[in-house]
Amino acid sequence: MPRPLLAVDAPSLLYRAFFALPKSITGTDGRPVNALLGVANLVLWVVERHDPRAVVLCSGAEAATYRTDLFAPYHADRPPVPDELAPQWADAPGFFAAFGWTWMEAGDLEADDLLGALALAETAAGGDALLFTGDRDMFQCVDDHVRVLFPRGGKDGPELVDVAGVKERYGILPAQVPDFIALRGDPSDGLPGAKGIGEKTAAELLRVHGDLETAIANAAGERPKVAQALRGQADELRDFRKIATLQPIEVTCPPDAPTDFGAAAKAAQSRGMGRLATRLEALAPQD
Repeated sequence: MPRPLLAVDAPSLLYRAFFALPKSITGTDGRPVNALLGVANLVLWVVERHDPRAVVLCSGAEAATYRTDLFAPYHADRPPVPDELAPQWADAPGFFAAFGWTWMEAGDLEADDLLGALALAETAAGGDALLFTGDRDMFQCVDDHVRVLFPRGGKDGPELVDVAGVKERYGILPAQVPDFIALRGDPSDGLPGAKGIGEKTAAELLRVHGDLETAIANAAGERPKVAQALRGQADELRDFRKIATLQPIEVTCPPDAPTDFGAAAKAAQSRGMGRLATRLEALAPQD
């Protein structure tokens, strides 16, 4: 079995770590380093257990223009980057470069799109990919060679979500996830979905019809409220599906790049992360 490419949703994990760890965790300059420390620990947990051939941290636009053009409220309710997180975000590419990890930007698109593009490129080259993200949209990428690592609390590390895991969660196939989001909605992205259609009804519609377009075409056979939502919101639902669908980005698979634990330990120590530095030193090859 090939060593997987690990693609990390940097914004997702930086926010998660920032709010999970206290801001009293500060570096040598007295400023918080909680987000950087948290992401490092999260990714190292995966590195130690899955031995990826390379690690890529993906970032991008907060909201791709084409998505806000389709639906103006998309991501509109998201607050600005907190003041204590902004300097850590700026330092993240340089800090994680010391680990031997690559930082990639999606340009005008979003980190999600870049994760999906890397997964496609890696599998096209005959490899496997792990996508570390707290965004459920990424379940659409899951197949026999791509799995999602979904963060959860506690010391068990992220949940490994495969095809069976997507089916267990939502009762649908991974390829149906954009249709599912369009119907059910996604509060985290500001997508309301179809009026009166929740998770169970959305999944049932897709089990019966296969996709959103077929469900709309066969709306007459559904319960009156469901039929009204499908017919009355047809164009809007199609836009929601476009928003939820990952967009292609031309990427080149990164070369193999093992984690440089020694250099990472020095980078952590220089930022006042003593315990992380000790952990990294213990993982570094001994002369």
